[in-house]
Amino acid sequence: METTVKQSFLALFAAFAATAAVTAPANAADISGAGATFPYPIYAKWADTYKKETNVGLNYQSIGSGGGIKQIEANTVTFGATDKPLSGEDLEKNGLVQFPTVMGGIVPVVNLEGIKPGELVFDGPTLAKIYLGEITAWNDPAIQKLNPGVKLPSDAIAAVFRSDGSGTTFVWTNYLSKVSADFKAKIGSNTSVQFPVGLGAKGNEGVANNVMQTKGSIGYVEYAYAKQNKLSYTKLVNKDGKTVAPVISAFQAAAAGADWTSAPGMGVILTEQAGAESWPITNPTFILIHKKPTDVAAVKEALKFFNWAYAHGSKEAEALDYVPLPDSVVALVKKSWEGVVGEDNKPVFSN
Repeated sequence: METTVKQSFLALFAAFAATAAVTAPANAADISGAGATFPYPIYAKWADTYKKETNVGLNYQSIGSGGGIKQIEANTVTFGATDKPLSGEDLEKNGLVQFPTVMGGIVPVVNLEGIKPGELVFDGPTLAKIYLGEITAWNDPAIQKLNPGVKLPSDAIAAVFRSDGSGTTFVWTNYLSKVSADFKAKIGSNTSVQFPVGLGAKGNEGVANNVMQTKGSIGYVEYAYAKQNKLSYTKLVNKDGKTVAPVISAFQAAAAGADWTSAPGMGVILTEQAGAESWPITNPTFILIHKKPTDVAAVKEALKFFNWAYAHGSKEAEALDYVPLPDSVVALVKKSWEGVVGEDNKPVFSN
């Protein structure tokens, strides 16, 4: 029943966002944002509830982190959204404030006949070799060694990756670069990279759809997309050598030791974290807002929305398998908002 409800939510939000992205002009009072597809289901859910309570809507374009960064830098939206945190230098250069909203997990998903969610196990080096094109068949000894009780076919592996500028790809390649020196040297970590093999798809939605439609495929998506589409997600061997499943407690374990105060804009990266229960591809997602916005009223509405989300959105986030931020981090976020000021140099929002 719980899964059915989540699927219904996600289907509703998908329809909402698709409409929001193509309907123009938006209500003058609506908040405009664009960027990461990773947090889109929870932003859509929050927007739906917030609209009912305040009559203020959110026009969010789920176009990928690269697009979100470009749009906020061009000042065409009130906020940008990215899974790849910007460096302190980039934040300063573009006059931006950055803060996290929720955390979640990136999971490998496969389309193999007879394989159920959580049935396969991978480790990082094996995933790196697949995306390097060095492991090409499902019955490769490296995969079979990790799955001794599973009968794997000799079919070719079809690796699916993001074709757009993607924070999800950044987190995925950041992880593979940490566990494979070869992957780091040949491909590296970024929002857009040149994979030597595979099939590109746009957005988390596109990767999920391609994996669903392609027998023998493997891809990487945010966990909510895997559950929404009933994809066969895999387990992973983490830094401590333990096999873990992608669940909220594993995402929380990865975030437990993060030092949120040392990174500019709280831009921590939670891949390959130590801990027996840690999911190795966990990440926060971030919002970008101009320090000195040209449309003060719009930014004030956006900060009111996120302030409401921190106060009232945790249950909805957890229902969609996201992890709410700890209270201590929310306090840091609200402190950072003091740096968003109007022409009079006074904060545009306070609570």
